[in-house]
Amino acid sequence: QLTVVESGGGLVQPGGSLTLSCAPSGFFLDYYAIGWFRQAPGKDREGVSCINTSGESTNYLDSAKGRFSVSRDNDKNAVYLLMNNLKPEDTAVYYCAADHRGCSEYEYEYDYWGQGTQVTVSS
Repeated sequence: QLTVVESGGGLVQPGGSLTLSCAPSGFFLDYYAIGWFRQAPGKDREGVSCINTSGESTNYLDSAKGRFSVSRDNDKNAVYLLMNNLKPEDTAVYYCAADHRGCSEYEYEYDYWGQGTQVTVSS
C-alpha cells in the first residue's frame, strides 16, 4: 500500500521547536511535491507549507512565515518541516501529503496522505 508516514510530533513549550518528518512507503518522493497540512480541534484542515520536487520552490501559510521551514532530502527520501517559535495556536494534528502534479491548495489533488502526527504547544 502506497502512503506517507509523518513523525516527530510531541509536546513542546511555547517558543520551542520541533522538526516533523515525512517519509514515503512504497514509492520515492523525488517525483512528488509534498504538502504539510494541519487540523486543530474543531477547525477545518488548512495548508501550512508545500515544497516542489526539486526543493527550489516553497510556500507557507501566513502565520507560519518566518517560523517554519520546509526542506527535502531526496537522497534520504524524506521531507522535513522545521517549526520554530511555536505558539499554542500551532497545536494540531499535522499531516503530510504527496502530489505528483505539484504543490496545490486543493487537498483532493494530493495522491497520498499520512495518518498525522500530533503537535501540542503548551506550558
